Amino acid sequence: MERTGSRTGPPVRHSGLLAVLSAVLLAAGTLAATAPAAGAADADLARNGGFEAGLDGWSCTGGSGTAVSTPVHTGASALKATPVGSDNARCSQTVTVKPGSSYTLAAWVQGSYVYLGASGTGTTDVSTWTQSPGAYKQLTTTFRTGPATTSVTVYTHGWYGTPAYHADDLTLTGPGGDPVTVPATPAGLRSGAATASSVPLSWTASAGATGYRVYQGGTKVMDTTGTSATVAGLAASSAYSFQVSAVNAAGESAKSAAVSVTTAAGGGGGSDGGLPARALVGYLHSSFANGSGYTRMADVPGSWDVINLAFGEPTSVTSGDIRFSLCPVAECPNVESEAEFKAAVKAKQAAGKKVLISIGGQNGQVQLASTAARDTFVSSVSKIIDTYGLDGLDIDFEGHSLSLNTGDTDFRSPTSPVIVNLISAVKSLKARYGEDFVLTMAPETFFVQLGYQYYGSGPWGGQDPRAGAYLPVIHALRDDLTLLHVQDYNSGSIMGLDNQYHSMGGADFHIAMTDMLLTGFPVAGDQAKVFPALRPEQVAFGLPASTQAGNGHTSPAEVTKALNCLTKKTDCGSYRTHGTWAGLRGLMTWSINWDRFNNWEFSKNFDAYFGR
Repeated sequence: MERTGSRTGPPVRHSGLLAVLSAVLLAAGTLAATAPAAGAADADLARNGGFEAGLDGWSCTGGSGTAVSTPVHTGASALKATPVGSDNARCSQTVTVKPGSSYTLAAWVQGSYVYLGASGTGTTDVSTWTQSPGAYKQLTTTFRTGPATTSVTVYTHGWYGTPAYHADDLTLTGPGGDPVTVPATPAGLRSGAATASSVPLSWTASAGATGYRVYQGGTKVMDTTGTSATVAGLAASSAYSFQVSAVNAAGESAKSAAVSVTTAAGGGGGSDGGLPARALVGYLHSSFANGSGYTRMADVPGSWDVINLAFGEPTSVTSGDIRFSLCPVAECPNVESEAEFKAAVKAKQAAGKKVLISIGGQNGQVQLASTAARDTFVSSVSKIIDTYGLDGLDIDFEGHSLSLNTGDTDFRSPTSPVIVNLISAVKSLKARYGEDFVLTMAPETFFVQLGYQYYGSGPWGGQDPRAGAYLPVIHALRDDLTLLHVQDYNSGSIMGLDNQYHSMGGADFHIAMTDMLLTGFPVAGDQAKVFPALRPEQVAFGLPASTQAGNGHTSPAEVTKALNCLTKKTDCGSYRTHGTWAGLRGLMTWSINWDRFNNWEFSKNFDAYFGR
């Protein structure tokens, strides 16, 4: 949340990444060129390399590929594939080969940054590329298979954010391998501990399998290359049946024996903290003034169910020592005394309202990089809660408070100290104050939904290490979390589950961003690492209360459309949600002060919608 001004998130992918990858790929191509050439009598092993039979034999990510009649290199057809968002339009096929043999891979390509490569070689995987956007150009590389390699995957792809590319006459020449047979049916399918909305599955690997398909009630729900997967977006207290099959170039095995699982009864989430079924959350500028003016606690209308005191801030970025005090009289002439403030807090609580201390904000960078900072955080936050008699904690870490160290790639088992220590600190606070402790979080979309595309610095490095950095915190604390209200403002465009970019300011953005939290999503596109859905009672979405409060203000009419779509599946526009969530908790806004400045437009619309 911002005291003043507005901003947008920085770009995630650094321009230096392309240069690094290019150098690596060029080096790989140089090494590959020293491998022995394939024999003259060797056959072309690629299936439908001219795309004369459409995409027969080929698999293209995200439905990115199609066969077209122009432009072609030879024949009547060629491949056209279009990168979109985080999808580089990779088209591939698996080919049977002989161990310890030499192969030459070639293709004619057209477009900027077009790649040709082979993986699973058992030696050094190879790749080559061209950035020439003009006429068709031939790419060629060679490799040798390992002593146990019986199949390789050949592929072509484009690059992120570039136009469509074309490929034609792809060949793989070398000695053919023994025929591939359909893999055996996977054995040992079992489930882990189910939450209210997700079920983890695992099974035994099948010899010869290059991938697996997971079925829910006989319908395929995901593909994966590993032997585990998490099926998300399920309903609480519901019975489900799952099966899995193995696939390779020869086809798909029979489905495994089914395993039946019943999801938890509303589990996977913490106590609701005594919140009403429909909750309106607002931030109160208690420690500072800005253009909206100071609002005394006693003057906050009864519409607000959760009042977050903005802000508790650290004495230094890494100290963990959080302090909170009321706005100075020189800055806020109408500020109440501390005794009056405490009395007003008690009055709000007597009326059923919750008052929390919000830590962070735009200016309050908090990095718990050491266990000493963690312990200081716990003791100093406890002192604030006890001093003012508060109901809990709101985590509003922004800027550079949270980031993932290089190599910290799994949100389910984080290793970065600032993440691990924050999780530990919050668990300590929860244990100290008990089940009625209210825990809310207000991350920006950059730290949550962007994780669908990018997580941390990425597999090659070069991405912003803050991308998706809230996900391990939310996941580890989901049993303690009362309410998550992501800031759907001051945000760049974010990709939704429809693989389209959505921009703030209208119903569409809130629908797409909230659908991701209530459906779950694979982190950085990895189907083996699915962030499970939250319960609808744990979710609200955040908006600016007025045009002055931040970028991305949404008119009351558009807010109503978003609520209609998410809770009733009406007024959804072009985006199609993956469910209907009548139990969605409500809305959050920055801020109560700005809503007062805007004649209470935001809170009045909320009350009118829910008939309060």
